[in-house]
Amino acid sequence: MCANVIVAEDDQKQAELVRRYLEHEGHAVTVVRDGLAALDKVRHKEPDLLVLDVMMPRADGLDVVRVLRSERREVPVLMLTARTTEDDLLLGLDLGADDYMTKPYSPRELMARVRTLLRRTNRAATVHPAPDSADEVLSVGTLRVDPARHEISVAGGYVECTPGEFRILAAMAAEPDRVFTRQRLLEELHGFDRYISDRTVDVHIMNLRKKIEPAPRKPTRLLTVFGVGYKLTDPEKSASRASS
Repeated sequence: MCANVIVAEDDQKQAELVRRYLEHEGHAVTVVRDGLAALDKVRHKEPDLLVLDVMMPRADGLDVVRVLRSERREVPVLMLTARTTEDDLLLGLDLGADDYMTKPYSPRELMARVRTLLRRTNRAATVHPAPDSADEVLSVGTLRVDPARHEISVAGGYVECTPGEFRILAAMAAEPDRVFTRQRLLEELHGFDRYISDRTVDVHIMNLRKKIEPAPRKPTRLLTVFGVGYKLTDPEKSASRASS
C-alpha cells in the first residue's frame, strides 16, 4: 500500500530515520520541521497519514491536531512523543490523534503502526463506497451516524466528534443494545497498544456523553453496564420496555 506521508519532526536524525523506513516500504514522504509547516502541508497535500512529533517549534503537535480536527480534516495522525505519563497520552487521543508512540521507539514497530493505520483507512473506504446511500446511515433513536460522510447528529443537530469518538460510536451504533467491553472498544480504536489503558475508552465515553446526552451525568443513550462495559440504546425504546 503506497501512501503519501507527511513527517513532522524537528530532530533531523529522527526525521531522516523515519523517512528512510517509510520510503523503504514504498511510501512518498514529505518532511517538515515545525508545527505551522505541518499544518500548511496537510492543507495543501491532503496526505494519507501524518506522523507528528509532539514537541516542535512554532506550534506543538497537540496544537496541530487540535487545529486539524477543528477544520474537520480526517487525516490519520500518529503522534511521537517523549512524554510518557498516561494523562499526556490520553490528551493526545482526546484531541483526535489516532495512535501514539513514546520515544525511544522501535522503527519496526513504528512501521507496523503505520501499516495498521493505513489498512484501517483503506478498509473504511472499501466498506463505505457510496456516500449517498441511505443504507449507510446508522440510526439509534434520534441519533444518526453516517460513516460515509463521517457525520453524527442528534435530533437533527450536528455533533462534532474526534476520530476516536466517532469510531466508538459507529461501532456501537452498528449493534445497538450490545454490551461492548472496554477491551473490545480499545481494539476498535487502536488494536493492541501497550501505551494506553482502559481509561482511554472511559475518556472517550465521557466526552461522547457531553455531546449526545441531554444530561451527561444521567445518561439515557450511552449506558454503563457495571462490571462489563458500555452499550448504546434508544432511550424511547428503553423507557417503553421499562413501563411495559
